[in-house]
Parts: sequence; C-alpha cells; structure tokens
Amino acid sequence: MSAGTYTPRPGAAPLPRMIGAQAALETRMLLRNGEQLLLTVIIPTLLLVLFSAVDIVDTGAGRSVDFLAPGILALAVMSTAFTGQAIGTGFERRYGVLKRLGASPLPRWGLMTAKTLSVLVTEVLQVVLLTAIAFALGWSPHGSPFAVLLLLVLGTAAFSGLGLLMAGTLKAEATLAAANLVFLLLLFGGGVIVPLDKFPDAVQSVLGLLPIAALSDGLRDVLQHGASMPWRDLGILAVWAVLGLGAAAKFFRWE
Repeated sequence: MSAGTYTPRPGAAPLPRMIGAQAALETRMLLRNGEQLLLTVIIPTLLLVLFSAVDIVDTGAGRSVDFLAPGILALAVMSTAFTGQAIGTGFERRYGVLKRLGASPLPRWGLMTAKTLSVLVTEVLQVVLLTAIAFALGWSPHGSPFAVLLLLVLGTAAFSGLGLLMAGTLKAEATLAAANLVFLLLLFGGGVIVPLDKFPDAVQSVLGLLPIAALSDGLRDVLQHGASMPWRDLGILAVWAVLGLGAAAKFFRWE
C-alpha cells in the first residue's frame, strides 16, 4: 500500500444510506420515548376501545366503532406528525442536536427527509395496530383504499409542516405546552370523537376548516359512508400542507 492512502477510503457515505440510517435512528428514538409512545399508541388505543365499548358520546346511527375508527386514525396521524414531531424537534433544537447534525455530511433537507420517513414508518405501525383493534371491535370499513392513502399522506404533510413550524420558531418549553394544548383541543373539537354537528352552526363552519376535522371527516366519508373521493377535505388538507411546509421552510431556525 502506497503512503498516504487509506483502506477503507474515508469520506461520507452515499446520501440514500445516510438518510436511511438517520431515519432508522429517528424511528428507534421515537418508539423508545415513553411520552411519545403514550401520544402515538396508548391514548388512541384507549380512546378507541373506551368510546366504542361505552356509550359516552352520541355518534349518530350505526355502531360507535364505525364512527370512531376513522377519527382515531386521524388522531394517530396528528399525534405523530404534529405533536410528537414538534416536541421532539423542539428539544433537539434547544440542546443543539440539530446544529450538530447540520454540520454533518447529511444535508439539512436530508435530515428533514429522514424525520419524515420516521413519521411515516410510525404511522404505518399505528394504522396496522388501530385497524386490528377496530376489526376486533366489529368495524366494517368501506370505500377506496387509494382515497384513504391520499388522505393520510396529505394529513401527514399538513401536520408535519405545522409541527416543524412550531418547533423551529418557539422555545422548547413553549412548544411542549402548545403542542399538548393543541392536541387536547383538537381531540375534542376536531370531530375525532365528538361529531361536528353537535356544535353550534357558526362554530361548525370554522372547525370544519381545521386539518384534523378535514382528515377525520374525509376518512369517515370514505370508510363509513363509502365515498369515492372526498375532494373538499383533500383540498383543505392540501392548503394546510402547502402553508405549513412553506412557512416551516421559511421561518425554521436551526439553533
């Protein structure tokens, strides 16, 4: 071996490998975090089982699980893409983790891609678990799987943009408080477990424009009522996704 050469050759790994490794790390950290696990798995599961088994809220005609399952799937997306990501990224920013990762060979857009992949992997696990529980409770879904997938993807994009915007502009403690408060408010006021028609008419029109309401209603239209493509709800989610991701890209501070 000639002087000055090294085996293996030093240097950055290929970009896809770096993104994959970071996504795997992000997913492991997310699933090991007790608070995140509470938000992403335990709370949605308990709500699905409790409100399906006990007649607490009048969900209209039919079985409660047929109304609740789509809303709980929407809640699972929000808990991971918005609440969990906002809190996790906010504290990574506070402790300088993002600043150090930004100085690594992994580009910043690659880090955001890895975080997005981590969110998607977690959501797949959530959907599989919640769907299995809903089936055990007697759920009978209808409609187009493609419409459901499109709703979930647009919902993830919308909530991810809002979560990153919050994490990149507020202090970590403020993000923690605000994200949990928004989660609780949208849980009861976003059509997840309480139908929007239970609210006054003036309030319904405002709540219907929220991303959680659009995702819940869209999934419910497809899975409960067999709608082919809920264009209005898809349009609302697309607008939130564009606005949220655009604002996060512009205002996100890495340190």
